[in-house]
Amino acid sequence: MKVDIPEGKNPIEYVWGDLVPGIGPAAANFSLAVYAHTTLGLREFEAARLRIAQINGCLFCLDWRTERDGLKVEEEFADAVAKWRTTDVFDARTRLAAEYAERYALHHHCLDEEFWDRMTAHYSQVEIVELTMSLGSWLAFGRLNRVLGLDAMCVLPGH
Repeated sequence: MKVDIPEGKNPIEYVWGDLVPGIGPAAANFSLAVYAHTTLGLREFEAARLRIAQINGCLFCLDWRTERDGLKVEEEFADAVAKWRTTDVFDARTRLAAEYAERYALHHHCLDEEFWDRMTAHYSQVEIVELTMSLGSWLAFGRLNRVLGLDAMCVLPGH
């Protein structure tokens, strides 16, 4: 489905604000909070975010790269995320972030004790909760953008 966007309106602002003013701004604030208040390292953050983007197929999310203090992940990073099982460029935390993202999105009933033992060996409970909330945000809102066709209407700044 494609949402009809009035001429001259920003698609994201229109759908997330004008169409559902009681829900959209709160959702947008949650989405922005994930970026503004994260304590996770850039590589594990981006590994999880990009894996969700790959699963959702959100064009905007796939093109986006989180920037922190002028730094972004390297250009080849997205390819490594898609190959998280076999890539040799990830440390344990980054690999686990990509794995958790995939399991969260596709196999959340298969988060077994073996997985949680590996996760808790590398992440604190606070980090796991933060990552889980981030995954929920990216899964929900990236999928919303994809399903409603917003991802093809939005253009990244500078594009």
